Amino acid sequence: MMGEIKLLDCTLRDGGYINDWEFGHDNLVSVFERVTGAGVDVIEIGFLDERRNFDPNRSIMPDTDCVEKIYGRLSRKNTMVVGMIDYGTCGIEHIRPCAESFLDGIRVIFKKHLRKPAIDFCGQIKALGYKVFVQLVSITSYSDEELMDLISLANDLKPYAVSMVDTYGLLHQNNLMHYFDILEKELLPEIGIGYHSHNNFQMAYANCIEMLSHSRERMLLIDGSIYGMGKSAGNAPLELLAMHLNERYGKHYDISQILEAVDANIMPIFRLSPWGYNMFYFIAASNDCHPNYVSYLMDKGTLSIKDVNRILKRIEGEDRLMYNSALIERLYMEYQDIDVDDTEMFESLKILTAGRTILLLGPGLSIMNERDRIQNFLEEQAEAPLIISVNFLPRDLRTDYIFLSNAKRYVQLATALTEVSAPKVIATSNVTKTDGAFDYTLRYSSLIDPEAHGVCRDNSFIMLLKVMLKLSVKEVYLAGFDGYAGSLRENYIYQSMEYHFSDKQAEDTNRYTITALQEIRQQLECHFITDSLYQKTEQQHE
Repeated sequence: MMGEIKLLDCTLRDGGYINDWEFGHDNLVSVFERVTGAGVDVIEIGFLDERRNFDPNRSIMPDTDCVEKIYGRLSRKNTMVVGMIDYGTCGIEHIRPCAESFLDGIRVIFKKHLRKPAIDFCGQIKALGYKVFVQLVSITSYSDEELMDLISLANDLKPYAVSMVDTYGLLHQNNLMHYFDILEKELLPEIGIGYHSHNNFQMAYANCIEMLSHSRERMLLIDGSIYGMGKSAGNAPLELLAMHLNERYGKHYDISQILEAVDANIMPIFRLSPWGYNMFYFIAASNDCHPNYVSYLMDKGTLSIKDVNRILKRIEGEDRLMYNSALIERLYMEYQDIDVDDTEMFESLKILTAGRTILLLGPGLSIMNERDRIQNFLEEQAEAPLIISVNFLPRDLRTDYIFLSNAKRYVQLATALTEVSAPKVIATSNVTKTDGAFDYTLRYSSLIDPEAHGVCRDNSFIMLLKVMLKLSVKEVYLAGFDGYAGSLRENYIYQSMEYHFSDKQAEDTNRYTITALQEIRQQLECHFITDSLYQKTEQQHE
């Protein structure tokens, strides 16, 4: 005999990670009415979090009284209404008894090391009359022994359901069913089994179908969200799950109601802040690690994907899914710091640069927009300057050397650098050549700023100026070092070079570069040919 199957919508809760839970009051009401009108069995209306002030436009509320303020006048029809608490963020004093609340149930999420106090907290909620859902965050982090310990605690509690939460989208069908089979065998039969998926591997919908195909006599609970809206790569789409349950299990969900919500309530959010499967979340899932590690490394803008994967594979044990910012910074620096003896390289470059007028080219838009200035400078010189570009190849300017400090840029330029007409390469030791060696390789760690943070630590412009100092160069001319304009404007001459660069990162990098230039200019004259946000350094110096 098959147990009951229930569909749960978590759009207003998990979807809130996309927009900081600010759906707008009309959208909150509309989504609620569409989901309940579709006959979905359970709707999760948001987070209970005492740290947040009440806002009628947001689905994150400090207590159960605020749930009533937003949804209290709406008809729940036959749908169970639940909220979620991330254990430790909402004390029991903020939760009224169920008989005085709009909520029928509360789901509690917690990491495995907090399972004992979290289950005790669930007991307090159950004592208030609520249906309690035990949500196992990052189910893939549980060993079989730890899962058995959790089951023992759950059997004593007797919650409404215990749910597997695939926080980082790591599950495939075989390991999903491994956890399911343990829960099915060991949980008391009156406790339901739930599954909350994420779509890092495009497996969310397929895994839900797989679990449902193994349905037993107990109740099964499947989470979905409208149009898959949710944290990281998103969730299993509610409309697809409803369609499957209608066709395969004789359910009668009104899918047109869900699609109306997609069109009227969710698509406007998606257009502004899209979610779903992408390379970023695939990398995190394929390395079984917290996505913040990927974010940290990708935001550097200096690493090839191969480099990112290599660093992630060095993370071990509990640190993989418990983000450790100090650890990833250390691993990044260790990976980049390839020791080389560059004494002879510097001696050779000193000979090449001695007595030469030197023009350094950055990849800013001014290379194109202020081309006349650069051309006039070149024509005014009695002898052709030595031209060095930084991490890019200008398409219509002669370049003698390219300074490569960025492995990602090298991957983009590798083919062009094999051409006969390509400039010679001065590379830092963190950039490895696909075949053979570069013309010159300089030690990366001797050029970075160990006191700086983030992208400033290995700023390519400042690194090259440090090379000039080591070569005893006294004067350089600069073009294309525009400074960073921020996330909503172009920062580079070529679209292929653009990457996500927040306004704060732009501001921090500009400030750092201006400060670093002030110090460098005490030993090296720097003349900007093209306009730059860094020129205030020159004005201050004069």
